Amino acid sequence: TQEREERMAATVEDWHARPQHPGNPVVFFDVKIGGIDAGRVKMELFADVCPRTCENFRQLCTGEHRKSGQPIGYKACKFHRIIKDFMIQGGDFLKGDGTGSTSIYGTRFEDENFVARHTGPGLLSMANSGANTNGCQFFITCGKCDWLDDKHVVFGRVLGDGLLVVRKVENVQCGPNNKPRLDVVISQCGEM
Repeated sequence: TQEREERMAATVEDWHARPQHPGNPVVFFDVKIGGIDAGRVKMELFADVCPRTCENFRQLCTGEHRKSGQPIGYKACKFHRIIKDFMIQGGDFLKGDGTGSTSIYGTRFEDENFVARHTGPGLLSMANSGANTNGCQFFITCGKCDWLDDKHVVFGRVLGDGLLVVRKVENVQCGPNNKPRLDVVISQCGEM
């Protein structure tokens, strides 16, 4: 399948502008900045490229995954790290500071593949602490980040006007460690 991966990578240069695949799931985040509604971010998950990574994210959006009978996932989770012109990072619903890791497969799971590239703004990619350390944390790109190719798994993209909400989040003032001074919270999330 390496040949197939290389062929796919060669045929799609602009992953952030890729035509929507009708079979791929679409999920959403409703975002609040400082308690005020900022809008909805709809995201296509590239299940046709990396199905395992997408299924983890999808279940953490819907609350289907449960621990001790309680749904766990992104609802009420904060974006804890924002770097203008680079990315917005969130998904640590365990510790809220970038040190928490869990997934539907266990604490961590492997890098599925690096077919999709960080070609522009609005791409959904897994945050990690090295090779094969994917969990619940993700980031959304604010521009091209090609130095992250082959290190982070790109598994989806923001659709349509959702990028305007990403830009609002990107422009929230930050303090030490790129931590936003206002709470940026996923107030609601799920699958479309």
